[in-house]
Amino acid sequence: MGERMSEQLSATHAASTQTGAFNSFLSDFWGGLASMLVALPSSIAFGVVIYSAVSPELAGMGALAGIIGAATLGMVAPLVGQNGGFITAPCAPAAAVLSGLAIQLVTKNQFTIERTVALLALTAIVSAVLQFIYGSFRAGRLIKYIPYQVVSGYMSGVAVIIFVKQFPNLLGTPSTMHFFESALSTGLWHWEGIVVGLATMAAMFLGPRLTKKVPAAILGLASGVATYFVIAFFRPAMLLMANNPLIVGPIKAGGFFHVVTERVSAFTQIQLSDVVLVLGPALTLSALLSIDTLKTGVVLDALTHRRHNSNRELVAQGTANAVAFFTGGMPGAGTMGPTLVNVTSGGGTVRSSFIEGVLALVGVVALSQFIAWVPIGALAGILLVISWRMFDFGMFRLLLSPRTRLDFVVIAAVVIVAEGVGLIQASLVGVVLAILLFIRSHIRTTVIHRRTDLSVWRSKRRRPTEEMEILDQKGGNAVIVNLQGDLFFGTTDQLFSEIEKDLATKRYLLLDFRRVDSMDYTAAHLFEQMSTRLQARGGELLFSGMPSNLPTSPDIAHYLAQLGVVREGGGIRVFEMRDSALEWMEARILESAGWTAQESDPPLDLGDFELLSGFAPDQLTMLLRTVREVSLPEGGAIFGQGAMGEEMYFVRRGRVHILLPLEGGKKHHLATFCRGDFFGEIAFLDRGPRSARAEADTEVDLYVLTRSAFDSIGKDNPLLASSVFEHLALVISERLRVANVELRSLEER
Repeated sequence: MGERMSEQLSATHAASTQTGAFNSFLSDFWGGLASMLVALPSSIAFGVVIYSAVSPELAGMGALAGIIGAATLGMVAPLVGQNGGFITAPCAPAAAVLSGLAIQLVTKNQFTIERTVALLALTAIVSAVLQFIYGSFRAGRLIKYIPYQVVSGYMSGVAVIIFVKQFPNLLGTPSTMHFFESALSTGLWHWEGIVVGLATMAAMFLGPRLTKKVPAAILGLASGVATYFVIAFFRPAMLLMANNPLIVGPIKAGGFFHVVTERVSAFTQIQLSDVVLVLGPALTLSALLSIDTLKTGVVLDALTHRRHNSNRELVAQGTANAVAFFTGGMPGAGTMGPTLVNVTSGGGTVRSSFIEGVLALVGVVALSQFIAWVPIGALAGILLVISWRMFDFGMFRLLLSPRTRLDFVVIAAVVIVAEGVGLIQASLVGVVLAILLFIRSHIRTTVIHRRTDLSVWRSKRRRPTEEMEILDQKGGNAVIVNLQGDLFFGTTDQLFSEIEKDLATKRYLLLDFRRVDSMDYTAAHLFEQMSTRLQARGGELLFSGMPSNLPTSPDIAHYLAQLGVVREGGGIRVFEMRDSALEWMEARILESAGWTAQESDPPLDLGDFELLSGFAPDQLTMLLRTVREVSLPEGGAIFGQGAMGEEMYFVRRGRVHILLPLEGGKKHHLATFCRGDFFGEIAFLDRGPRSARAEADTEVDLYVLTRSAFDSIGKDNPLLASSVFEHLALVISERLRVANVELRSLEER
């Protein structure tokens, strides 16, 4: 009976697993189908744009290249990139760059059609290799850091280029005619193509308001084709395929294998001069395709709550575009529209992305006859809508605020240069302008976080009243400056201006680097100048808090050491902790006032400690029997963080540092206890783990009082025990008040 039930449960589980797997496949299939329906019409249009720029007779070859590109990119990229739901297909930047190059090659250099097609293919493969290199050398993160103003200008510039080039196709004028020339040559217009294009655009704009299930591109293409055949019913000549300028035209049977053979043959005949000729456009194409891909990847991450590997994705894109070259397809990138449709339609795995490519491959075979009848006006209408949606109209809102008008200038400059000169020049202009804006914003922001002196801001070393009075009077001669941000040629002059008065009047200047992100050679040279000026007056420049272990910051200490600014036996003195630098400056000021350090004084007796002042001799004698004497060398560990203990320590001679260990081997200085102080009272009271580490800063002599020994005498002398605890409570309350003041100070810093 038990075996039978077990078999039934196993069968039920297997059936449930099979049902879940089938449902998962079905979701991926519908996602892949929906994304293919979005990607395919625009891929055809992009292919036609590129090849018709070479010659109107190659429109059919362009349509085939677009479909093959959608199929190849769709299948190869997900297998390499392993980014579930991500759709790669021919895109607008590729169409803009390659069609512009085609026009340039045909009109300016007088290349033959065959030669021009071969150079376009070479541009695509060089771009693919560059993308592969970007990913292999982990440049994906760097591409992400291209300023958004430049990205917006790129995309808007591409949108303008596509719009300008497709407007003649909508009107039916020759593709070699310029925008305004086409608009004014009304005698060359084909009203049939215009009507088809307008119907396509109307369907793309209005379709999503009627239904969300059918992609807008499919609605637009279907409307354009239907409008074409309605008009053809009244104009029978439009039903003839031969020499019909209004349609894509026939796609030769076996054209795919012919293109593959031609590409492989062309690859073996590439010369260095050819690579040099197309290198500029290839660089532009690789940058635009990479930006488009990574931008889509970021949006997909937000939808799926995961994080893609940008470098691996670039390797995948380069690989896919290289395969597309050999199969005769056009290059592409990660595309926003098809990717969003894929995910929202249920596809979220690599399988859905691969299915999109397979279905596009089916389209090569099943739709070749249909594609021949696709109207040029419909494709122009699709691309005009795409360019309209690509253009960043939000840039004009930047004009409303004085703070963002310069950002608008950057975007507008990129768009204007992209249209008037070229995309690669536009990218350079955008980056240069963005750098200038970056420098301008940093120049306006001070790199000084806080400035104070030793009369206000002291070290954590506990000092007697006499020393505190001297520091109150003389502490103004030592200045502490907390730096922040980036120290480079754009901010160092401002820093020098702000502290120039201190260099002329103060003796010591401490620069704290804890909030510094980066620095350059100009800043290092400035520090050398500061040090020279202070040394000429008998002063000194000090550094502390070098952020050498921050994962996002350069090793500033190592950089300064390489330049010789800081070095052993000379150069600028560097302290790991700011408090150590404050102690050093306090000691120099006290020495200049004639105050001698207490470290050389003899060890204190138990009755000399302030905590035990006022105790009767017999009480001190009793306590003295319970303590033990300990001596430690400089650097000796007294206790470690987390160690269990019940001891309280009295410093008879020397100094003790209380340190909090941090990541990367650094330490935070909590306090310094000197001759006459005590520490460890918390563990003495609760017998709990130590919250920090204690180590000897100099040779030290200590009295150690354990709680167990103290309790043994406290039973017979309750008055003694209550007096010690009362004194402890008063001291702890004073220290808590000081800690509260320091915490408030940290908030201000």
